[in-house]
Amino acid sequence: MLDKIKTRLEALPKIYWIYLAVLIAVEVSCFAFRPDEPGLYSDSQQFAPILIALGFLFSSESRTHFRRHIYTYGILQFISLALDYTLGDDTGTGHAGLYQIATLFIPLFIFWLVLFARWNIARFREFDSRRALLLSSIAWGLFGFAFPPLPLGPAALVLLVPWFIVLNRYNRNTAIFATFWSGMVYNTINYYWIYNVMHVDSAPSGLIFLGVILLIAFFSAYSVFAAFIYTLAKNIKFGGRAWLLALYPIFYAGLEMTRTRGDFAFPWSHLGYVFGSTLELLQALSVIGIFGYTALIIASNMIVAKAIEGPWKLPANESRAKFICAKLPLAVPLLIISILLVHGSVVLSKPEAQPFYGADAPETPRMALIQPSIEQGEKWSKARYDSITAKTFGMVNDSVQTGTDLIILAETAIPDHIRRQPATIRELHKLTDQHKASILTGALDFHRNGSEKVRKYDIYNASFLFSPEDPHSYQRYIKKHLVPFSERIPFDEIFPILNYVDLGEGDFVPGKETPVYEPFKWTPFICYDAIFGDLVREAINAGSRLMVNITNDGWFGRSTAPYQHLNLVRYRAIENGMPTARLANSGVSAFIDQYGHYDLNTDIFVDAVIQRKMQLKTRDTPYQHYGDDVETALLWFFLIYVVGTFAGAIAKRKANSI
Repeated sequence: MLDKIKTRLEALPKIYWIYLAVLIAVEVSCFAFRPDEPGLYSDSQQFAPILIALGFLFSSESRTHFRRHIYTYGILQFISLALDYTLGDDTGTGHAGLYQIATLFIPLFIFWLVLFARWNIARFREFDSRRALLLSSIAWGLFGFAFPPLPLGPAALVLLVPWFIVLNRYNRNTAIFATFWSGMVYNTINYYWIYNVMHVDSAPSGLIFLGVILLIAFFSAYSVFAAFIYTLAKNIKFGGRAWLLALYPIFYAGLEMTRTRGDFAFPWSHLGYVFGSTLELLQALSVIGIFGYTALIIASNMIVAKAIEGPWKLPANESRAKFICAKLPLAVPLLIISILLVHGSVVLSKPEAQPFYGADAPETPRMALIQPSIEQGEKWSKARYDSITAKTFGMVNDSVQTGTDLIILAETAIPDHIRRQPATIRELHKLTDQHKASILTGALDFHRNGSEKVRKYDIYNASFLFSPEDPHSYQRYIKKHLVPFSERIPFDEIFPILNYVDLGEGDFVPGKETPVYEPFKWTPFICYDAIFGDLVREAINAGSRLMVNITNDGWFGRSTAPYQHLNLVRYRAIENGMPTARLANSGVSAFIDQYGHYDLNTDIFVDAVIQRKMQLKTRDTPYQHYGDDVETALLWFFLIYVVGTFAGAIAKRKANSI
């Protein structure tokens, strides 16, 4: 081993050693004379390493070994940046040169982009790759139209068959090429609506557009990883059987589980969400949860693809019965749909499963949801603050019925830090007294930190409960899951220097507590807090019997996103038997019972007040009790499956090389 390393080092050209020595000297000089100030600093001397590195490109030998040179530059820059961040100051906030960050990552990004483009051009010149891309794009493109309110939901059990045929028939490079670009198609259909943020956000439109492309590419990388693992697993056999491939649907469910954890959590488009337009098909959620549905979809498509790939002419030496048996798996999608429909019909035929059964009981609350449909571009205008709150409060006074117990206002219905608006607080107390009802409203809040902290203020996206029994105070709930890059830069607690970055994001701090409010034992959820099953189960375990979801989907514009969001919340209601009152500033607002029935759904971008007596939770579901264990087990299974697949692939390669 040492001899091989020595031989490779001796083979390096003289120009490389000169380049390395000069670059190290420049890096050390820049590091020694860097300014000493907390956070991100701008210092023109940080351009020196990139200028020196570019100067060496005048040598033809350096251009020949360009890959080695740019990676050497990148490693030295990264080491210098890491030392700068770690040793920069004594405040524990981190310290780094803004120009150094740019000159490290931009050249590497461009270099990788060029390599990626060359790889794609090479693939596209191959007929097999173009055919694989067509098949895969048909599969994932159609699947993008399966999510409510789009119409292809039940067909999801066969829509991915062309993709699995690609994975089965073609080599790994071809499969990955086809999967990435079809994933871009699929995720564009799913997330095209994010472009609406450009019309209302304070960040530059070009930066947001680039962010949308990178986000879509990031989600497409999940599909690429799934394809890569499949191409490994299909060739690994134990006892002559492809056990890893048989377990692939569970792996895929575990892959989706990884999107529900951490600072990048964004569990918006799990495959199992496609059945939301047919209530009967959703009742098995109470048993197998969303990830069970994903596993069923993957298994169905795999089985059908395998059956299609078999011979379609009866071989001379094979019986007709055996041939028919080989094609029976083609009926698996119909069998799954039939089982789900029959099970759902039986569940919904029970008396207690009738829409909003028991909602008229004396202990249930009468609720009013106020949808004022404030335009997102105007919502944060200081000049319009008074007219916005006046409109919302006017709808309460004009439309809320006598005897209402809970009046719900939307996320950030008060478009400011609420404690900066004492007149608004007094008005809310006055409304609770006039209507003899509690009022929940969304607003911002803050906490002033000590001068030694990087973050001078903690800003919260919160809800506030005003009650007629407490005319001088209110209760606060802080949103727990923040939207990555929109409401928070991921990992800003691990790397405090990120708190100096301003990309127009909300820069909020997540909450920690899950309240249960009396007298009806209900819990507020802000925006997409309500799509995380573990948070819903946490509230149920604390005694909650009703979920109140307030959101502002005005960001999404006139798109499929408000309906997708509603569908996700409905899944959580059925999965955990949790009745839900959902209010969106611009729609869709609705009441959802514990079996998923809708009532009084509003249109988007209309003023509306919807009111009814609301059912409380009386139903225990199996998934409510073991959902947390299932989802933790899926994460562990995902990790073990990946390690096992790589280990099996390495063992197979060694065996083939002997």
